[in-house]
Amino acid sequence: AGTMAVATVNLRAVTSWVGIARLFAVVLSCVAFSLVASTGHFEAPYGTWCMFTWCFCFAVTLLVLLLELLELYPLLPLSWDDFTSAFSMLAALMVFTSSVVFPSTFISSPCSSSLCARQAVATTVSCLCFLAYALEVGLTRAKPGDISSFLSTVPGLLKVFEAYVACLIFSLLDDSFHLKAGLQWCVAVYSICFIITLLIIIFTIGRCLTYIPCPLEKVLVGYNALALVMYITATIIWPVYNFRDTKRPNPCGSNCSWNKHLGITFLTIFNLIAYLVDLVYSTKMVFIRTP
Repeated sequence: AGTMAVATVNLRAVTSWVGIARLFAVVLSCVAFSLVASTGHFEAPYGTWCMFTWCFCFAVTLLVLLLELLELYPLLPLSWDDFTSAFSMLAALMVFTSSVVFPSTFISSPCSSSLCARQAVATTVSCLCFLAYALEVGLTRAKPGDISSFLSTVPGLLKVFEAYVACLIFSLLDDSFHLKAGLQWCVAVYSICFIITLLIIIFTIGRCLTYIPCPLEKVLVGYNALALVMYITATIIWPVYNFRDTKRPNPCGSNCSWNKHLGITFLTIFNLIAYLVDLVYSTKMVFIRTP
């Protein structure tokens, strides 16, 4: 006699604190992009980016919930804990960026029309969505001494942060860096560190790091130290070449190169701090063993 397959339903996927945070993220991201879509006013690259962020986070989080609810995720050829930790961190960063970019680009002052009111509500909902993803990151973060899921540790979460900040830097770059060798070096720093960090994330999720025939933890510490030194040089060289003997033009709108170069300066400092913290935590995890 044939046997009928029975679907397994894990209600903890939606009743645990992590599941509840994901449910809130799904609902809030859906409300955010629905409100903005109803206005029909999200043109230009920044509006398209915000809509993509909310739709992407909604779709992936809903998929994560369904896979955990039906307990299908063990069938996937990847490290599920690493994937969900990396995605929640990425989603938190993306939604936070959209929560800042959307109102600064589309909401005018004073806000009196119904269009502006819906945009303001969408911004508020997006901020709440960011808090939901930040709560998920906090709930799934590995406890001290637990390295079973690398991307849920502080160094692992910082890897996602470093890669995302590098993407923001690339989005602000213009063609002016071709004119000076120092700026070309800075772009090379951003590119090399981004590629290596992204490969670490992909290999971790794909369970490929175990096949590397070398002491991986010490290699990561060495890479963090090298990336830190490279970012120190970029933090010094980038503003020197861009702002020496150069004043901010007036007017300087949203597409002003001076503003973009200033944004890259701050993002470079953010990544410098991230690599420094990453190096400290990685060194502590590898060389300082707690009983």
